[in-house]
Amino acid sequence: MKGFRLLLASALTTMGLLASPVAVTAAPAPIHFADLNWESGSLITDILRIIVEKGYGLPTDTLPGTTITLETALANNDIQVIGEEWAGRSPVWVKAEAEGKVASLGDTVKGATEGWWVPEYVIKGDPAKGIKPLAPDLRSVSDLPRYKDVFSDPESPGKGRFLNSPIGWTSEVVNKQKLKAYGLTDSYVNFRSGSGAALDAEITSSIRRGKPVLFYYWSPTPLLGRFKLIQLEEPPFDAEAWKTLTEADNPNPKPTRSLASKLSIGVSAPFQKQYPQLTEFFRKVDLPIGPLNKALAEMSESHTPPRQAAEAFMKAHPEVWRAWLPAEVAGKVSASL
Repeated sequence: MKGFRLLLASALTTMGLLASPVAVTAAPAPIHFADLNWESGSLITDILRIIVEKGYGLPTDTLPGTTITLETALANNDIQVIGEEWAGRSPVWVKAEAEGKVASLGDTVKGATEGWWVPEYVIKGDPAKGIKPLAPDLRSVSDLPRYKDVFSDPESPGKGRFLNSPIGWTSEVVNKQKLKAYGLTDSYVNFRSGSGAALDAEITSSIRRGKPVLFYYWSPTPLLGRFKLIQLEEPPFDAEAWKTLTEADNPNPKPTRSLASKLSIGVSAPFQKQYPQLTEFFRKVDLPIGPLNKALAEMSESHTPPRQAAEAFMKAHPEVWRAWLPAEVAGKVSASL
């Protein structure tokens, strides 16, 4: 009986211990990155995430959305980082930045550009492929009305087709307004693809078949590294005119080339306060456009997942990302690769 009482007391003691509150250290909440659906955005995002996870030991994840919804989410701190932010382009960003809710860090890709493009053979021809010049005097957007038949839209006889960005991108609004400002709405259809991948597929298919195609595009991208393209001239930049292009409902947009491209990392104000070490790292990010375009082309042609492409880029160019980091952090990242 005595043995039974000792056994029972021991069991109760054990149960009591198990029932007692136990101090548990909560895992840090993940840093939410924007899930960007174009190649350079997804590659840059994964480079940053690898460094944050492996070098600083902080968890991350991604949340999807359009450019405008992601900028709104950043202003509300529902996400904390946009890996490729074309700062100053959308009214959502401009307002949030003026209110101190977001900030753009660094100058991540120097030499970035955007505009309206055609394949080189449309203007110069390609004797090797038996292609004659189709628009030999095409230089500027002002020349486009007389070449509408060259870029004929199969679904709208008598009009040309302009390939715009997907709906939801800031550039889609700007290009739609440019069509009005340049007096092209009567001669060109504003054709919008369902995604960045669909836009790429449409352009690539046309070029591989030697067909004329007029489209909006930007750099850094695999496309500009893969094909010979010519950017059309646009009117000189005018800040007031630019505002009218970014306003989707402006009935009288004014003609101007786009705001000079500056790619940064967009962060929320609370993120800056909570993670000063990451803020300092983000300010130093500088990706050389030549190697970046090459990596993007390889990623696109091989259908490599962004994470895998990011790791390959970092293994091939340690001198690039090591320059952004303290030696101890760089060592941890290197060991993880």
